[in-house]
Amino acid sequence: MQLSDFRFDLPEDLIAQAPLPTRSASRLLVQRGAQLEHRNVSELPQLLRSGDHLVFNDTKVIPARLHGTKSTGGKLELLIERVTGENEVLTKIRASKALKAGGKFFVGDVQAVVLGRSSDLFRVQFTLPAGLTIDALLDTHGQLPLPPYIEREPDRCDLERYQTVYADKPGAVAAPTAGLHFDDNLFESLAASGITHSFVTLHVGAGTFMPVRVDDINQHQMHPERVEISEQSVNQIKQAKSSGGRIIAVGTTTVRSLEAASVSGELQVFDGETRLFITPGSRFNLVDAMITNFHLPESTLLMLVSAFGGFENTMAAYKSAVQSRYRFFSYGDAMLVWPES
Repeated sequence: MQLSDFRFDLPEDLIAQAPLPTRSASRLLVQRGAQLEHRNVSELPQLLRSGDHLVFNDTKVIPARLHGTKSTGGKLELLIERVTGENEVLTKIRASKALKAGGKFFVGDVQAVVLGRSSDLFRVQFTLPAGLTIDALLDTHGQLPLPPYIEREPDRCDLERYQTVYADKPGAVAAPTAGLHFDDNLFESLAASGITHSFVTLHVGAGTFMPVRVDDINQHQMHPERVEISEQSVNQIKQAKSSGGRIIAVGTTTVRSLEAASVSGELQVFDGETRLFITPGSRFNLVDAMITNFHLPESTLLMLVSAFGGFENTMAAYKSAVQSRYRFFSYGDAMLVWPES
């Protein structure tokens, strides 16, 4: 398939710039093959059934955006992809002139040097004073990395609302946004309906903001992302499945985590990296349904949803969502997608 196959027209005013006052008040477009139904996230307990099992990504967004100054006085911005060592990071760098290996800059009083490049990312080493860690540097100088399509600076509200209520393991530079719709009241309603849940961890990287730059999508290379699935979660998921429950992945990151750990045909404990790129024609081994937000045109996330719900059905659903004025992207509305067949 070609990149242009995943293009759709999206009016700018449908890109949500802020969250709704209540997390679970978002609209929910239910897609079952070619059939569409307009519901609300708060209705999930009625849309699922007792014994179903939700799987969430419990990664936590870190203050990954840093501003620095070159020795020449020029300004630059970093978006940390991941911490790779005691004083090293892999990062995007935005500057008026690209830095080369050996280039130096400062974040506050801390000096940093570019060690080299890894595709679109830079390997950077900080000269940290005794007792200072990368985490402490980020806490002091970092900023919450709102996505580029949110055209404002983060405020105090974002510190709470751009995290899931169950965020636990720091390491992401973007929120697993499908999970932003879940609040304590919704969890209570789901539990009362006999719907269980478990957690996996995928630390969403800066690669999620990077566009696909090839026309033939089969030539696209995903950036690696860290995934952890514990033995406890594996057992919970297998128990639900063997009891006739359906596995509902909350978010594309959870889908990728579960499918990466199920390539053998059976879910396994997983602790490593994945570059899994799911496109139409991909086989799903574990996930029975997914909850997801609406994604950018020509994005790998839209390709994943299209693979699960069917390409034509999904693109028709997006067209309907635009016509019905659903809110798009991180702070937008959601979909509940059942497989094509």
